[in-house]
Amino acid sequence: MQKDIEEVLISREVLREKIKELGKKISEDYKGKELVLVGVLKGGFVFLADLMREITIPVDMDLISVSSYGAATKSSGVVRIIKDIDINVTNKHVLIVEDLVDTGLTLKHLKELFNTRGPLSVKICTALDKPSRRKVEIEVEYDGIIIPDKFVIGYGLDYAGKYRNLPDVCTLKESLYNKN
Repeated sequence: MQKDIEEVLISREVLREKIKELGKKISEDYKGKELVLVGVLKGGFVFLADLMREITIPVDMDLISVSSYGAATKSSGVVRIIKDIDINVTNKHVLIVEDLVDTGLTLKHLKELFNTRGPLSVKICTALDKPSRRKVEIEVEYDGIIIPDKFVIGYGLDYAGKYRNLPDVCTLKESLYNKN
């Protein structure tokens, strides 16, 4: 796997510090409130697990699986729900936990979906953010690390199902995914 990496963009140590900061802020903001973390599969599970351990208030959690990429490196713009959550979020605060905000299409769709279910609030927390790729306006209340418009792998992010287990956020050699 190491031979496929172009560069380490964000080290695990930098990620760890940002996650501690996000966990502290979320704990302060939701103290005394009923919070449900909704992790977006597959990529967001690594971030969700680390973030949960940094949150010091009681939380509930569930997972949702959506698809807008398939095996491609760019979002198709069509969001399909593959697995919905099981928890009732009525009268609870929902925090969508995502690995990467790119075009914003998936999160806009999810935020609108959860808002139809009677929550007290729906907010977004992301590990990584590519604001230069936005196609829709979306507010990210708990913003992680802003990254350039590069194709990234590791820390839950994949290319064609591979590389999720890398502990750092890395760029993949373009020759491996750009066959033009």
